[in-house]
Order: sequence, then C-alpha cells, then structure tokens
Amino acid sequence: MSTPLRHHHQNTLREQISTLGKSLFDRGLTMGSSGNISVRLDDGGWLMTPTNACLGLLDPARISHLDPHGQLLSGDAPTKEQFLHMAMYDERPQSGAIVHLHSTHSVAVSCLPGVDPCDCIPPLTAYYVMRVGKLPLVPYHIPGDPQLGEAVRGLAGKHSAVLLANHGPVVAGKNLEAAVYATEELEETAKLYLLLRGENPRGLTPEQVAELEACFPRD
Repeated sequence: MSTPLRHHHQNTLREQISTLGKSLFDRGLTMGSSGNISVRLDDGGWLMTPTNACLGLLDPARISHLDPHGQLLSGDAPTKEQFLHMAMYDERPQSGAIVHLHSTHSVAVSCLPGVDPCDCIPPLTAYYVMRVGKLPLVPYHIPGDPQLGEAVRGLAGKHSAVLLANHGPVVAGKNLEAAVYATEELEETAKLYLLLRGENPRGLTPEQVAELEACFPRD
C-alpha cells in the first residue's frame, strides 16, 4: 500500500474508533475514562485509544499510533492496559481489533460465585455462540499487573474473548466492527444470564452449538 493510501486508511480507522467509541459510551456500555479500543495496522503497528481517555470524547488525531514493537510514534500515550491488547494480538494473528470494556452486566457475571471458569455464560442464543463462543474467566489481578497479561495470553489462542474477574471483557475480532458487535453481544447475553439465573433456562444443546461453529466460524 502506498504512503498516501496508507495515510488515508489510517485516518479512516481513527474516525471509526472515535465513532464506535462514542456509540459504546453513549449507550452506557462503558463509563468515565474506562474501556479501550485498538486496531492492528497493515504494517504490523497499532492504533490504540489513549490513557485516561473517555471513549465518548475521542479526538481522532490524538489516538495513539504504535509501531510493531509497541513504541509510541504519534498521538497521546496509549492506554495503561496496552499489555492486554498485546497479549491477545500475540496469540491471535488473525485478529484485527480488540475492545476492552467495563460493561455492567459482563462485570457482574465476572463477580458471581460458582460460574464455570472455563465457560462463564451458557450458550443461550445463536448469536452469542457465533460472535463470542466459550468465555473463560481470568482470575483477578490488580490493574496493571503484568501477570494479567500472561494469564490472558494463555487463553487467547483458543478464545476470541475472555472475561477478567471483577474487571470486564476483552474481545477480539477480525476487524473493529466485528469486535464491537461481539462485545455488545456478550453484554446482552450477560444481561440475559442474570435475568434467567434460578430459572433453569433452556440453552442450546452441544449439537446445536457445534452446528453453529461449523457454519459460522469466528476470526
């Protein structure tokens, strides 16, 4: 890709990060300066939302531009949770974007006792299986703990989404739109799960899940 085309493409991605970030914020899926978004660039670098930035007020020009080694090239300093994104990308070369939110219902599930740490939310709907699949729980770590990145790295190769205990989801997708849709689907299914707790809901059977996974592979 020539330099002018690469520059145009990067500007388009910056605008998309800002637009989708504002959409997530405006709908209450993240609040304050919580949550972060990243996109992998064709040259191996990344665009990433800055530290202490509100997703509802992103300035496209100030979004962090990182080189393939994670070093800042331009823009504001990247999110302090950069290491979570890097851990996911390292294990998922097919993923083009990652969304990390502190979305209320997903965080609520991450705080529940007795959830299956290998699969926090049962397969209640077809779209949850198609966009998220199995959701493992990452044990609690203090924010910024490098061991949290290693824990995510250990799961990311097999899972496009993980749930950080008492923290929130980290979701990868083939592109930013897919990652956002999967994050939204996870939050809505977490809400359904909480509504149905104690009701012995009818989830999809293993055969139905296998059929969906064969017909609609994720990234």
